[in-house]
Amino acid sequence: MSTQYEPPQPVVGAPGAQPTDASVGELFGEISKDLSTLIRQEIALAKAETAQSAKHAGKGAGMLGGAAWSTHFVLLFLSLALWWALGALLGTGDTPALGWAALIVAIIWAVIALILASMGRKQLRKTEGLPQTADTVKKIPDALKGQERS
Repeated sequence: MSTQYEPPQPVVGAPGAQPTDASVGELFGEISKDLSTLIRQEIALAKAETAQSAKHAGKGAGMLGGAAWSTHFVLLFLSLALWWALGALLGTGDTPALGWAALIVAIIWAVIALILASMGRKQLRKTEGLPQTADTVKKIPDALKGQERS
């Protein structure tokens, strides 16, 4: 009983496989599989970039909150001392000018709040978003056409 040798058929998508070697159904199946893999990879990239962006945003927000919390009581009592001292300096005789002193202390705190808000915004602006995901998603239509850019 003799058998003839038949060379193995090329696998769709394998190096050297010709489009004519596969049926239309196999080609669509391969495209579907590749597209599914591409989408899964894009989602994984988006998750990684989101985690990194959230870390930067959390760090900035934590810094702002920590600065406010850790100095609250010290600043409260320093403000009261400054308020009282300014009231004594601005007052005449035995009557301190506590109203004007309170206004001056409030203006000082407004300037400090503006500086801290500016620094916090600068830190939060360092959050980049999803730059790699956006770049690779833009390449999907060209990759599907077989014209992926380097």
